[in-house]
Amino acid sequence: MKENITHRKWYKPALMLTLASMMMFTTACSYFGGGSKSASEQSNTPVKAASANEPGWKVDTSPITFDWYMNFSWYTGSDWGTDPTSQYVTKKTGVSLKFIVPAGNENEKLNTMIASGKLPDFITLGWGEDAVKKMIEGKLVLPLNELADQYDPYFYKVTDPAKLAWYTQPDGNVYGYPNASSSPADFAKYGKNYLSNQVFVVRKDMYEALGKPDMRTPEGFLKALNMAKEKFPEVNGQPLIPLGLHEFTENGNYSLEGYLQNFLAIPMEKDGKLYDRTTDPEYLRWLKTFRQANQDGLLSKDIFIDKRSQMEEKIAQGRYFAMLYQRSDFNTQQNALYAKDPNSVYIAVDGPSDSKLDQPILSGPVISGWTVTLISKNVKDKARAIRFLEYMISEEGQKDLYLGEKGVTYDTVDGKDQFKPEVLKSLNTDRSEFDTKYGASHKYWMQMNTNITDQWKPESVAPFKQMEDWTKGKTVSSSEFDQLNPTGNSPEGIINTKISQLWGKTLPKLLLASSDSEFDQLFNEYLSKREADGLAKVQAYQQTEYEKNKAKLEAQ
Repeated sequence: MKENITHRKWYKPALMLTLASMMMFTTACSYFGGGSKSASEQSNTPVKAASANEPGWKVDTSPITFDWYMNFSWYTGSDWGTDPTSQYVTKKTGVSLKFIVPAGNENEKLNTMIASGKLPDFITLGWGEDAVKKMIEGKLVLPLNELADQYDPYFYKVTDPAKLAWYTQPDGNVYGYPNASSSPADFAKYGKNYLSNQVFVVRKDMYEALGKPDMRTPEGFLKALNMAKEKFPEVNGQPLIPLGLHEFTENGNYSLEGYLQNFLAIPMEKDGKLYDRTTDPEYLRWLKTFRQANQDGLLSKDIFIDKRSQMEEKIAQGRYFAMLYQRSDFNTQQNALYAKDPNSVYIAVDGPSDSKLDQPILSGPVISGWTVTLISKNVKDKARAIRFLEYMISEEGQKDLYLGEKGVTYDTVDGKDQFKPEVLKSLNTDRSEFDTKYGASHKYWMQMNTNITDQWKPESVAPFKQMEDWTKGKTVSSSEFDQLNPTGNSPEGIINTKISQLWGKTLPKLLLASSDSEFDQLFNEYLSKREADGLAKVQAYQQTEYEKNKAKLEAQ
């Protein structure tokens, strides 16, 4: 998965939706706008009406193919129709998907499509992306509530009112629905089982050979990296990379922002006011530790330029000693290492800590989720689109996409639906093979809802269980801190973009500084520039949104 999913950026009056005005019958030509014509429109026959008491997707299961844009260049699940799970969904619903995945820079690809005014039928992207607001403001995407009112009132039976309310825009409409989303009510109900994706991991065999050093303090951290480099200078003939991080982007690096700040248990607010975590003394102490690591030759140049695909290759080779990363992002590579040598896998350990050695406060599921999915105004068939989205969100759709087809990928044993033994073995030993051969278990994660699918989730096994267990009890809900950042072309949005890009340029310079004094100089320049750029306006905006969020969540 994200990236959890929780990024550095901080990115419901109750939703009043009425079905009374829904037209039960009308001609297809009054239903469909933009894009190519649907089969029902071509035949000029009326679109069948859906019922509030029956899943809308069942009304029409004739063949249709939707184009689905995934704003993730690393997404590899784009072979719909080649595995039994997607084949089963198509057989059942009539819907086939053709995925569009950018080959390079995601923002460039999406911005080009936005500029053209034409988008694929469905669009899935991170909820905090500026493009979400651009598409809504540009009227390039359709209100899901209006589509549901007109074509599929059952949509409201399967969606969470709290999530619809959370995503309600100032115009009263909802344009996107999240995946991996958990409201505070969900947290209260399922929270004891929630895990965080954020981990500090080390290569097990190397860590144990070094005597399991304590890496919670700057001194212990640097010493361990140095010991690893000295004892294991090469891995299969290639240089060891002492520390791995998320990729550097134009806006910074997740590992060195929210992740590190969470490990240091830095609060996000103090006395009802948002706290500027970037200026926290504990945080700066650790950024200087990373600067020292670079000065000591412990930061490979690779980490400043590698993209996710290159990192995955190096993780599979076991070339990193330690990583501040997301555990789900290297499941496939972890499996490969485990197959070669169970001792060469990565394990979670206590990593960077504050000076009091407090327990980390890790990000858990939040109401914003990870991604949002929107429906384009150019969609081929509005009715079929909202109905397929309803199917994916429903428990039935969740089960189909998670377990696949009964008798093919799963069976009922002792009253419990579970993967067949050979399918489970593949899932636990070779995720790439599993995805290709079976296509279940969140291969198609666009509307993934683990609050539903966890009832079918098999028991975790090595080499994943250790990392998952380590995060238990350290995971917190932080929904109120989501969607705080101004976006789009508003004055605050423009300022925020400028400051984010300023940070993206400053962060690597801080790590590459030749001394702590040069670090201080660069950091002070950053503070001065962001102040001059209008930081106060952004902070005032964020504070207002934060207070709105708290009120929304308290009203649920």
